[in-house]
Amino acid sequence: MDEATWAVVLPVKRLHVAKSRLRGALPGVPHESLALALALDTAAAVLSCPPVAELVAVTDDPIVGRALARLGARVVPDDPRDGLNAAFAHGATAAGAGRPVAALAADLPALRPEELASALQTARARSFVADAPGTGTVLLTAPPGTALDPRFGPDSAAAHRRSGALPMAGHWPTLRRDVDTATDLAAAALLGVGPATDALIGESHAGNGRDLRPADAVRDCAAG
Repeated sequence: MDEATWAVVLPVKRLHVAKSRLRGALPGVPHESLALALALDTAAAVLSCPPVAELVAVTDDPIVGRALARLGARVVPDDPRDGLNAAFAHGATAAGAGRPVAALAADLPALRPEELASALQTARARSFVADAPGTGTVLLTAPPGTALDPRFGPDSAAAHRRSGALPMAGHWPTLRRDVDTATDLAAAALLGVGPATDALIGESHAGNGRDLRPADAVRDCAAG
């Protein structure tokens, strides 16, 4: 599965309800702008990943849809009443049969394409990558002919393991670094976030009259 055959499914909520625990993490920056930036940087990394043939973005937010389509994603509509796992399953169906499919979290602003490529090339069965704390899931993969069967949500790493998915143990710090809180954003910034998120970090701290490097700025924000 080393060729450019993978379809990656990326659900994104409506911006006004997305990433609620991040609200206020960057003073002076609209929350919706930060939620969108996380998704854009994640999508850009996916689209730069050699094994990926297609990015299927699942969303009912028109702003998100237009922005991801401009990057090169195929956007399919979502019904937010059905929840995250239904969105992943819908995207996998839209990707079509006969190709490997990966479900990816949309809040990975530090993601490096080479780390995603390494994880996809490692996957040989239905597998998952846990997040940095080890309790959540950032990536779930399924080979052709195998149902994705997503179990995202609280303690999803354990849920995926119970469902028969195999844990992948590679050293992929930027893949494992999802962002739910200001502290997570600080950790991502130390790894080096993508341009959309980096610009907002700089904008926030410039607006506060502070001359700090972006990683220092967001780390200070998380601490205070």
